[in-house]
Amino acid sequence: MRKYLIATHGTFAGGIKSSIDLILGETENVFLIQAYLEENKSLQEEIQNVLKQINPEDELIVFTDLMGGSITNQILQFGLKENVYILAGVNLPLLLDILLAHPETPVCKVIETGLENAREQMVFVNKLINTSKEIYD
Repeated sequence: MRKYLIATHGTFAGGIKSSIDLILGETENVFLIQAYLEENKSLQEEIQNVLKQINPEDELIVFTDLMGGSITNQILQFGLKENVYILAGVNLPLLLDILLAHPETPVCKVIETGLENAREQMVFVNKLINTSKEIYD
């Protein structure tokens, strides 16, 4: 079974999950870590609690907000297992693409396709629709 973890600074993960649920309906197998909201909550413990819910036959795709950020670094310490895949720089198009992927599609193909499609969604719309590109070049 494919499971997902969205781990971000603050409430970003909750906002993304809210958008996903609005677009796709209630989603299952999606865990959230909203780091640094409560002083007495250990990020390490939160990560370990999620990993305890992942069976050896499961695949866990982890989405973090910043490459090189504290959350990604902590995930790397605990999540470098054969069935854990870590992606930094999460955005909504990436999550939607991966969540909607066919479960029989190999996970690495799902991730590569999702990353490619998400990159295509990042567009400077003003430049795209403006016929006079002089001000942007």
